[in-house]
Amino acid sequence: MPVVVVESPAKAKTINKYLGPDFTVLASYGHVRDLPAKDGSVDPEHGFEMLWEVAPESKKHVRAIAEALKSDDTLILATDPDREGEAISWHLKEALQSSLKKGKKVARVTFNAITRDAVTKAMQEPREVDQALVEAYLARRALDYLVGFTLSPVLWRKLPGARSAGRVQSVCLRLIVEREMEIEAFKAQEYWTVKAVFRTPRGQEFEAGMVTLGGRKLAKFDIPTATAAELAVQAAKSRDFKVAAVESKPATRNPWPPFMTSTLQQEASRKYGMGAKQCMNAAQRLYEAGYITYMRTDGIDMAPEAVMAARDEIRRRFGDSYVPESPRMYKNKAKNAQEAHECIRPTDMALGPEKIRVEEDQRKLYELIWKRTIASQMAAARMERTAVDIASPDREVGFRATGQVVLFDGYLKVYDQGRDDRQEGEEDEEGRLPQLMQGEGLDKGAVTPEQHFTQPPPRYTEATLVKRMEELGIGRPSTYASILSTIVDREYVRKDKNRLIPEDKGRLVTAFLANFFKRYVEYDFTADLEAELDDVSAGERDYKDVLARFWRDFSAAVAETADLRIGEVLEKLDEFLAPHLYPPRADGGDPRICPTCGTGRLHLKTARSGGAFIGCGNYPECRYTRPLAGDAEAVASDGRVLGQDAQGNEISLRAGRFGPYVQRGEASEANPKPDRASLPKGWTPDGLTLERALQLLSLPREVGPHPEDGVMVEAGIGRFGPYVKHGSVYANLPEVEEVFTIGMNRAVEVLAQKAARGRGRAAPAGPLKVLGAHPGGGEVQVMPGRYGPYVKWEKVNATLPKGMEPEAVTLEEALALIAEKAGKSGTKKKAAPKKAAGKPAAKKAAPKKAPAKKKAASGT
Repeated sequence: MPVVVVESPAKAKTINKYLGPDFTVLASYGHVRDLPAKDGSVDPEHGFEMLWEVAPESKKHVRAIAEALKSDDTLILATDPDREGEAISWHLKEALQSSLKKGKKVARVTFNAITRDAVTKAMQEPREVDQALVEAYLARRALDYLVGFTLSPVLWRKLPGARSAGRVQSVCLRLIVEREMEIEAFKAQEYWTVKAVFRTPRGQEFEAGMVTLGGRKLAKFDIPTATAAELAVQAAKSRDFKVAAVESKPATRNPWPPFMTSTLQQEASRKYGMGAKQCMNAAQRLYEAGYITYMRTDGIDMAPEAVMAARDEIRRRFGDSYVPESPRMYKNKAKNAQEAHECIRPTDMALGPEKIRVEEDQRKLYELIWKRTIASQMAAARMERTAVDIASPDREVGFRATGQVVLFDGYLKVYDQGRDDRQEGEEDEEGRLPQLMQGEGLDKGAVTPEQHFTQPPPRYTEATLVKRMEELGIGRPSTYASILSTIVDREYVRKDKNRLIPEDKGRLVTAFLANFFKRYVEYDFTADLEAELDDVSAGERDYKDVLARFWRDFSAAVAETADLRIGEVLEKLDEFLAPHLYPPRADGGDPRICPTCGTGRLHLKTARSGGAFIGCGNYPECRYTRPLAGDAEAVASDGRVLGQDAQGNEISLRAGRFGPYVQRGEASEANPKPDRASLPKGWTPDGLTLERALQLLSLPREVGPHPEDGVMVEAGIGRFGPYVKHGSVYANLPEVEEVFTIGMNRAVEVLAQKAARGRGRAAPAGPLKVLGAHPGGGEVQVMPGRYGPYVKWEKVNATLPKGMEPEAVTLEEALALIAEKAGKSGTKKKAAPKKAAGKPAAKKAAPKKAPAKKKAASGT
């Protein structure tokens, strides 16, 4: 019987139920092969030849499929119906070549929904693996690899603390950084409006805004000050008013089209605060359970049978008046919609959200999809919009009131789309106005001025960022969630109340790329490259031509940075970021003059931790420092006083080269090193109180004597985060807050867990991970250490930088750390040889333990 292969076990279970016992349905668990995380996996010198290997965790799945093929003659590849799904099918076919001999057949089938009808129909329409889609995948994967493994080492060497760069993620990061710089450069402008309450002869009141003053129409900033506003109020109070004109117009609002990937992510963010990754995970589970169609798509068109089913359900639930005369047809605005997929919709229109039993996030998302789909086929909403002009007899002063009323709700009965950040001056729609007749007089009530200030552009949310990327043509549906996750995971960006805020690292990386690799973070260039990849998927362009053209210019740009010194880089970045780093001073003085010594000039400097700070050029005589994004005047070197402790010592918040910290008292001859404590990750200077500062300064905190031996148990925050300590045993705590609340029972439990993990280790701990062979011979390993994880080669041990997870480190990153450490210590033994020009390195056998699937250097 045929062997059917899909990606996930959940999908396999559902499909097996539909196909019955005549088929063997197995899961590949996603991709089974990938490029090894080491230099040379893509070879530009030999036609961009790619070296693939089966991931260790995938070998058992490939073996299971090969075993099933021993007794079955047909392999049916039923992975997802997009470019990525086609690539998985191609990888499976390649990995199973040894099992596909002797006349065994291979077929590719696709279905847009996991329903009995869709799966059964797909099995009757087999085809070959689409080579154009595979080549589009190969081009994208090679590009991402080449950028990641070529550009990331440049960042490590030239910009301390930077982790990696990616082809699309760097452009996405640029959007966030530039928006933040717009916000910082923004200067609010004051303006005023005037409103008045009017009463009709029938006693009904309504409010109107002033639109005319001195006989001319008011523009937004025509009342700039409180004095001008008061003059406008007096002009209105001194006059009588009557209705000058009443205009009523019918209006209609048509429904939005059904969801595609980007609009689903945006609406899930607006309505439920779901991040792109959470949204796609929930959608994936709904798809695999057969509730919705495929969820990675640029398409908004709907299958004719689905349109008719939606119309039938509308008629059944709401009546004929809510069904438009003819079905609504939606067409894509996108130039090249990804493989012409259908929209995201329920597979069964009659299955309302009240009928399914799933987890809460899936239920919310399904309800959103069901409502949007049903609404997209409903009748338009009908409204009446009214505008009333009110004027004084001399026409010197005028007001206007607007309102609307819904005459027929139509699709609004089911669904109304959420909105992103409202634009300045935009008002909510108002309700119905009272009945008014042209020429009738009005009684004037209160006339009130209202002060306003223009607002800066809002920070991006995941929803608005995805929308902007879509508008620019950057990325594709399957990439949005992973791009956003990557820039947050690498600490280039942080999320605060669903807003995306660039970290110092992110600013520096963007500034570096914008100065030294400008072309590759340009929006048009990235969008054009995406369009070329779409052409490859359509069979209209050769993927190796795309790669060759890109690599020729990109490798030349990389070569131009070879002789750059870190000092030159910092000087260039200092100049580029100057408007952000050194804003104009209130007194008009030079913003780059040190506020402490008054003679030194401020410069951009980098810290060992990988961050950056502003420091005085007179160091070490002057030790003034402040954070990169800090207010130069709000937190200077002498700090901001938070209050006093019980002994009367001042507690101050200060800015240091490694970030903000709190200090007790001042340094003196008697006390040269006053108590200090850095703010833990997640704590912001703005939110710091005296109480919290005193808590930090009181650490380590005594929890109590251990019940077994009476030795004091302490809780504190160290180099590697929060911990509890018993004697010489340290155990990490998951949250900073637990340091201040942990009791003895919990402390003993955490310490016992740490002891259990270390029990029975007579010999030194083994490696956490084997990365592969060093070019100079010998193995490169990630090791656990008393002071944190480190990479080891021969006798060289290099500590991992703060924030670099041991399971995520790649061989390239490890080699850079080892080279730096060896250089500092003067070690010259077995220095890594440089490759001779034109001589490719001899291929070595792959290590038994392949690199972990996650790659720090590569990325979309």
